[in-house]
Amino acid sequence: MAEIYFFDTYALIEIIKGNKNYNKYLNANMVLSKLNLFELFYALLKEADEKTATFMLNKYYEFITEFDKTIIEKAARFRFIYKKNKFSMVDCIGYAIANELGVKFLTGDKEFVNLENVEFVK
Repeated sequence: MAEIYFFDTYALIEIIKGNKNYNKYLNANMVLSKLNLFELFYALLKEADEKTATFMLNKYYEFITEFDKTIIEKAARFRFIYKKNKFSMVDCIGYAIANELGVKFLTGDKEFVNLENVEFVK
């Protein structure tokens, strides 16, 4: 059975770029939020083109999980506690979702390197 990870936008972009360090996660079960897809679409508009951005949006849309006000509260508290790290709202929500689901948060964002429940890959 494949492991489940919350894929941060950083991880998605690295996979799309072909970063070999993420190869072991290609068969993992993926969870992400609509906010991550927003970031991904925007990044691909900047770095690639609209056709690629639309293709990736459609490809990853099926892996979305919804979140409720509990996640909003947990994410905001996390961001407040770690305000020196300057985490983005999207990252805080993703991390809160991962913790709520009991899955690892897959990222290469250096701010997460020493936090619990994080699978850090560069």
